[in-house]
Amino acid sequence: MTYGITWMVSQALIPATIAKAIDEGIVAGDRAELWRWAGALACLAAVIATTGILRHRMAVLNWLVASFRAIQLIGWKAADTGPALPRTVPTGDVVATVANDAMRFGGFYDVTARFSGAVVSYVVVAVLLLRASLELGLVVLLGVPLLVATLGLVVRPLQRRQTTQREESGRLIGLGADTVAGLRVLRGIGGEQEFLQRYAVQSRAVRDSGFRVAGFQATLDAAQVLLPGLFVIVVTWLGARFAIDGRITPGQLVAFYGYSAFLVMPLRTATEFVDRTTKAHIAARKILNVLAVQPDHADVTPRRPVDSVEREPAPAEGPATVSNGDVSLALVETSSGLTLPNGALVALVSAKPEESAALVDRLGRFGPDRAGFETVRLHGIPLLSWSLREVRSRVLVSETDPRLFTGTLRSELDPWGTHTDTEILTALDVASGADILDALPDGLDSEVEERGRSLSGGQRQRLTLTRALLADAEILILVEPTSAVDAHTEARIAGRLAEYRRGRTTLVVSASPLMLAAADDVAFLHDGVVTARGRHHDLLRSDPAYRAVVVRGEDS
Repeated sequence: MTYGITWMVSQALIPATIAKAIDEGIVAGDRAELWRWAGALACLAAVIATTGILRHRMAVLNWLVASFRAIQLIGWKAADTGPALPRTVPTGDVVATVANDAMRFGGFYDVTARFSGAVVSYVVVAVLLLRASLELGLVVLLGVPLLVATLGLVVRPLQRRQTTQREESGRLIGLGADTVAGLRVLRGIGGEQEFLQRYAVQSRAVRDSGFRVAGFQATLDAAQVLLPGLFVIVVTWLGARFAIDGRITPGQLVAFYGYSAFLVMPLRTATEFVDRTTKAHIAARKILNVLAVQPDHADVTPRRPVDSVEREPAPAEGPATVSNGDVSLALVETSSGLTLPNGALVALVSAKPEESAALVDRLGRFGPDRAGFETVRLHGIPLLSWSLREVRSRVLVSETDPRLFTGTLRSELDPWGTHTDTEILTALDVASGADILDALPDGLDSEVEERGRSLSGGQRQRLTLTRALLADAEILILVEPTSAVDAHTEARIAGRLAEYRRGRTTLVVSASPLMLAAADDVAFLHDGVVTARGRHHDLLRSDPAYRAVVVRGEDS
């Protein structure tokens, strides 16, 4: 703002300096005064050039810093809120907030320096004009606010239409994201045409809202040229009349022409400031909608791992003070009757995947249903008595569709860099992923593309299983860890997993006979309740419902 004020005020002083050179140098015939004021003009030019460069550099810096800091805030909010964000704000709106709104928000800081200079230079020019001619000074003082107020008549309806267009565009982005995510399924059921028609309808809605915005935007753009132009005509005409009447000097007449040309800049800057502020206001509201989303829990997941030394102490209500808790059980979920003994490998089978998914969410303390967590006890202590940080450090849930990120394979498998290459390779061997490593040119230093798109579904699944194993969680919950691999690979993983996790509590949610046969114990979930418990082969003989889910008619 300092650079902007110095830059624009220096330009405002140019006409006054020229007037002095004309009146005191040329008209008076004083060569020394002419050279003195010419030197002053040269100094002003140097100041304008220097401050103009610095003002522009700082304006762009402020613009980018504000935009990217807003993007950082949105990114942290997405990480901290987890599944609460897409439940509250459509995915398309979040994407549009990062892609468009953050840059529009930052654009406000691009114009603040010039607007500050416009305000100060307007005051300076008004004072100079009032000293030369009271009438012309009043025209400037009253005319400029009137012009800005007139532009406000166009800005308000423009703001409403821009908001509508932004919402329609967010819906379009969300629809496109959902379509791409489900493209394989759509092709399988022949639904591509239906979604294409929906996308076309929404695209037309965005186009129509854009047309409605364009009319008012064009009016505002035209007003930014027309109104200042009319203002310059009025000031020039009045100055010429006053010069003819002898009320102002020849130098002052030239200065009035210069002010008329100069005032176009602060006036246009003021109208641009109104336009940028309008867009930034809309963008800020959209950003605040994202930042206002609260996570499902009061304490947020830490952004770094918690090792055994850093773990917080257990809650005040310890195992010895819990009357109905069994500390020999790692996890207990009372509504379903599921129990996980310490150090056991337990498999969970359910005919309805949504029931097992809901149970896993309760065990891992995921989701907004706080009441559901009251049925879970960790080491005999109610799950809600533990801080979320402690729950995350003790209970790891490897979901059905985990994510891979860009980076080296080593950083992908060991994000915190706490394991040796030998330990990484051992875990990779448990997940039967040696062939993946062999296929990569640089081994563990090979680059993994975003979302692991260069890898097959089975390879991605085995890498995420390796990452989960390396976390060395006290309680590990694996949801369908082998659904994308062949039977031979699955058999190897099942046998190696049992040996690798021996002595540590593990729950595997799967209906695969190969995984079930390797488990110490199998729990059968029916209608949300564990109705049978035992070894896999024993349940096959004794429970027809269990057999129907696991075998799926293969015995016929």
